[in-house]
Amino acid sequence: MKKVGFIFDLDGVIVDTAGYHYLAWKKLADRLGIPFDEEANERFKGVSRKRCLEILLELGGIQVSQEQFDAWLVEKNEDYLLYINEMDASEILPDVPKVLNYLKDHQIPMALGSASKNARSILEKVQLLPYFEAVVDGNQVSKAKPDPEVFLIAARELGVAPEDCVVFEDAVAGIEAANRAGMTSVGIGDADILGDASYTFTDFTKIDLEFIKDLT
Repeated sequence: MKKVGFIFDLDGVIVDTAGYHYLAWKKLADRLGIPFDEEANERFKGVSRKRCLEILLELGGIQVSQEQFDAWLVEKNEDYLLYINEMDASEILPDVPKVLNYLKDHQIPMALGSASKNARSILEKVQLLPYFEAVVDGNQVSKAKPDPEVFLIAARELGVAPEDCVVFEDAVAGIEAANRAGMTSVGIGDADILGDASYTFTDFTKIDLEFIKDLT
């Protein structure tokens, strides 16, 4: 019997920290005089913090030294951390525990594959860290999604072949990364946006456990 592994993105899949990222980026954008709204923020989903700042500065037509660039990265992250420090289990998205508990009960290995460098601390705050055999985050990868590196590392840490992995993602870049890794991709969000996913669901409340069983 083949070994199957499940890999989950964090932001927008397990918890919705996207709003906190937006508030932190918005604060920096306002200080720099760069117009920034939720539509512009769509370009930030699923990509690294460094690339987000590059995009923001492109929007503002701003060029800066590496020293200033790095300082703004730290500033944004400090603001973001102030928000996530207040997180608790109430912020887990609806019916995510239903799926995690099913996989845990059936001893199906799970990993987290996220661009966030704060993924482990967030999982601790929402009390989900024990579910995951591997946590691969922005501290361990050199290439951002849509490069498949994060998911390939997660598969390796689970000891599961990439083609036997299922990835849950809410971002176009994440779906592309999963597909490039040869994995089954499950989009969480708008099917019109995540049309390249193998399957799409609005959220976990629409996922029946029979579907999860069929994937295993």
